[in-house]
Amino acid sequence: MRLNVIAAPPAGAPFPGLYVEPALFAEQMQALERAGWHAVTLDQLESYWRRGVGLGAGKPIVLSFDNGYQSQYTQALPVLRQLGWVGDENLQLTGLPPSQGGLGPEEICALLAAGWELDTQGISHADLITLDAEQLHNQVAVARQILQQRYHVPVNWFCYPSGQYDATVEAAVKAAGFTGSTTVVPGWAHRDDDPYRLHRLRVLGGTSGAQLLELLSGTREDPPAPASYSA
Repeated sequence: MRLNVIAAPPAGAPFPGLYVEPALFAEQMQALERAGWHAVTLDQLESYWRRGVGLGAGKPIVLSFDNGYQSQYTQALPVLRQLGWVGDENLQLTGLPPSQGGLGPEEICALLAAGWELDTQGISHADLITLDAEQLHNQVAVARQILQQRYHVPVNWFCYPSGQYDATVEAAVKAAGFTGSTTVVPGWAHRDDDPYRLHRLRVLGGTSGAQLLELLSGTREDPPAPASYSA
């Protein structure tokens, strides 16, 4: 499941659907919890898929947060912490500075201390399919190396910026050692899918808790066992 800014959209925001108001986010998470869902990381899901490592009781779901907005720390973290849940932060290294609503290093460390997973969208949210080989290497492999060295975590998953990728980009992600990557294609990610083309479900602003559950249910076609998918 894919989220971006946990805040009310400012006047004139070009993409108001990227904003989920804090009260509505809390309602969505509580609805998931009441319906038997619980949040896990992509690393945990991959361990279940490949090695059978348990994910606990209930239905696992991955909550991914893109772009490194500060509201993911100030608003999402407290809600998930209260539930005992974790998130997956897809960070771009040259995203918003803290003075403009971006995550700072201390906040990223706090997310990690709370059990969140750190993954990446690259250096600058570039359109990867337009880059030459050196630029692509920097956006993918170098971004991973920087985050690994800075935060001492694996950074095993890549998130294609704006969902833009092709065979060359996918090959660069594999060469950089990533376990897999996520797209913006709506749907469930299954254990037998190509791990470098995993689907996610985007949650738009204004989606109530009940509507979110309907969205999850309606997106599933021929669903597998509950413990073997994520959104």
